[in-house]
Amino acid sequence: MAPLITAVADSDVPFGAVSGSSLPEVALEGRPVVSCSDAELVDEIVEIERLVRAARMRQLQLIAEAEHRSLPAQQGVRSPQTWLRGLLNIDPADAKGRVVVARDVEQQTSLCGEPLPADLPATAAAMSEGAIGVDHALVVSRCVRSMPEHARVHHTEEVDVLLADNARRMCPRDLAKLAERIKYLLDQDGAYRDEEAQHEARELHYATGRDGMLVVKARLDRETGARFVSAIQPLAAPRPEVDGEKDPRSAGQRNADGLAAMLDIVLESDRMPRVGGQRPHLAVTIDFDDLKRGLLLGAEGMPGTLAATEQSISAENVRRIACDCEVLPVVLGGDSLPLDVGASQRTAPPHIRAALLQRDGVCAFPGCDRPPGTPQAHHIVHWVDGGPTDIGNMVMTCAHHHRVVHGQGWEITLRDGRPVFTPPSSVDLARAPRPGGRALPAAHRDTLRDLIPAPRSPEGIP
Repeated sequence: MAPLITAVADSDVPFGAVSGSSLPEVALEGRPVVSCSDAELVDEIVEIERLVRAARMRQLQLIAEAEHRSLPAQQGVRSPQTWLRGLLNIDPADAKGRVVVARDVEQQTSLCGEPLPADLPATAAAMSEGAIGVDHALVVSRCVRSMPEHARVHHTEEVDVLLADNARRMCPRDLAKLAERIKYLLDQDGAYRDEEAQHEARELHYATGRDGMLVVKARLDRETGARFVSAIQPLAAPRPEVDGEKDPRSAGQRNADGLAAMLDIVLESDRMPRVGGQRPHLAVTIDFDDLKRGLLLGAEGMPGTLAATEQSISAENVRRIACDCEVLPVVLGGDSLPLDVGASQRTAPPHIRAALLQRDGVCAFPGCDRPPGTPQAHHIVHWVDGGPTDIGNMVMTCAHHHRVVHGQGWEITLRDGRPVFTPPSSVDLARAPRPGGRALPAAHRDTLRDLIPAPRSPEGIP
């Protein structure tokens, strides 16, 4: 081992006091690594880690003293965490963790100037030895801080000793699992409160990224998380080796494929609630001529539309999806608007809903920025008042704007086959009509065809 490393590792020598050295200099002053034996490599890697941890303990003591002196406030910073983050250019979570641990492992002083033990003396001692790191200490600190008051009064010292001892042999993740079990044993009623808090904190968000891919972010309570893992694991398992070649997919790709398989199973289930008379399904709309051109001519572009997200999809993918689906034709007029397919019933049947979605999208209300969801078919003249259930008397709205139309008294008319919304005087004194609906794929196609020449068609294909 290099002499400087031996000297600095000596617990009686303050870090940085040897020839004004710093840790990088200490590491670099050893002999070239290529000349080290295997045993020397291992020894020095372990020793440098111990040295780094011991140095971190010294840094935590300095952080605690800086907080006592109110240095962050003196420098115009609102909190020690923010001050440390800017000072060291580290992540907010890292800065917060160091401040929390610094408070728990610092040796305090009484009003009379007498030294007092740290809140977590066993953890502090293990850190001073370089046996554990800040991540270990943060697990101990969080465990003690989250215990109920009666447990903190009677069991803090015991928990500190137990976790600090196990931290010498466990990684922070395994130590956190042990801490959870200790908390449960000390406060079994609290475990139920923790589970309730987790349930209240549950969340799942999804949005379409700039590249068109759906981004999903979720935090699930333990029970839901266990169900999710149990369901996806068998579907995301690596494929069996073929001729000695392993599954080339990454773990992330396998999980994504597993989720896709799970969704297929869910959508095919008879237990899913029906929406508008139909089971949840993947709906795609595409102009028939575009489908023929895309498949027969190999034309580029994305002529299809996924109804749930209003995203484009290629003709080839439409063909793939259509291999195992129901095809519901919607007959369009010359202006690319759905023709009337009247029906005398209150709830819009599937063919009516398909026509409305083709014309209005998921919501025809002007400027609707609600995320795609379950659309609702609104009768312009209420069904009870004799209004027919056909596309000439219906408009598609999201749940929010359906409530707005009914609650505020908006008037809806159809002009040239497209919905127009007239606001009440409480919204606009002039009551100026506002065109609704969406930009239809046909309008997009007409614009593109003006810019891009159509490909030449073989004989017999329009």
